[in-house]
Amino acid sequence: MTLPDNLDKLRSEMNASVKAHWKALLFEGILLAVLGLAALILPAFASLAVTIFLGWLFLISGIGGLILTYWAREMPGFWWSLISAALAVLAGLILLARPMQAVLTLTIVVGAYFLAEGVTSIMYALEHRRELTGRWSWLLIAGLMDILIAFIIVAGLPGSAEWALGLLVGLNLLFGGATLIGVALAAHSTDP
Repeated sequence: MTLPDNLDKLRSEMNASVKAHWKALLFEGILLAVLGLAALILPAFASLAVTIFLGWLFLISGIGGLILTYWAREMPGFWWSLISAALAVLAGLILLARPMQAVLTLTIVVGAYFLAEGVTSIMYALEHRRELTGRWSWLLIAGLMDILIAFIIVAGLPGSAEWALGLLVGLNLLFGGATLIGVALAAHSTDP
């Protein structure tokens, strides 16, 4: 088989799978969209929920890492694994012990991420403006928007900590849910 035949087969199998499970995709899409709308309506609550969820993820993964590191203590890299797991436990405990302060810290991290992403996108766009003749301006605009978002978040601190994480998570859930709903409905409406 040649590569295009494999791609056609893969595409056909993907289409069949999506058609077979369109109801599950629709349900998940609706659930994500509803959660996204809830986060947009109550961004402060969503920010706090995200922080607590991350705290539990760090804590549980850190405890699991400590247990696995102890069991594999004869393996190379024991101390690095132990330090990594201990840091995850510490991060989880800090997030859970002081979630409101952690929301502020996570908001600062998100602001720094958008700033770095914006600068990187702008530099990429400028570097490739000759090769991406019709598209480099979109990368430039995306980078400028990232920097604008970073500025809005950081300039609004500490007040922006109440809404920034919840708003971003809400938008992500809403658009992800809408995409799944669109995929499910398109799969359902195509010929069997």
